[in-house]
Amino acid sequence: MLTLYFAPGSSSMAPHIALHEIGAPFETRPLSFAKKENRAPAYLAINREGKAPTLLIDGRPLTEVAAILFYLARRFPEAALMPDGDIEAEAQVVSWMSFLAATVHPARRQGIVHASAVYAIADQRLGDREWALGRYSIADIHLFRLFWRFRNSLLPPAGQFPNLSAHYVRMMARPAVRRTCEIEAAIGYELSP
Repeated sequence: MLTLYFAPGSSSMAPHIALHEIGAPFETRPLSFAKKENRAPAYLAINREGKAPTLLIDGRPLTEVAAILFYLARRFPEAALMPDGDIEAEAQVVSWMSFLAATVHPARRQGIVHASAVYAIADQRLGDREWALGRYSIADIHLFRLFWRFRNSLLPPAGQFPNLSAHYVRMMARPAVRRTCEIEAAIGYELSP
């Protein structure tokens, strides 16, 4: 059994999307950062850091977006969220996931100027490809969630990131993305700018 602990709009949005993409049954447990539910003793017993997401796999916790996305892609290969058997393509997924976690994710907190420079790199890295690896993967899910937050919190000028903006539109056309956004919006976002 899979259970996702998530806070709407946070980094946990990426695994939430991936769970909808794979189509396997799962349960959700929304957390409110505003109510400090992520600091409650019961949640800290599952995730000592008190962060979201946490994916319970038959009761065992797995944390960190990249790890959860990797696990879901490998456990459900029929969803084709990760290249299989092509070591270079797999390494490119790891490269994208590392870049997103270490460089892109913290950029928003360093202000619009720094974040814009980092997103310009991401925009160039994506280029005019439809998907980060040339075909849809967990890298696209992670990239989308980060750009979704950046776009909605720091409000960059239209046209500043044409490749990321086109990717965003393609992602929003995916049923799993729309479903996740609808569910999370209905619960309510508690994110600071």
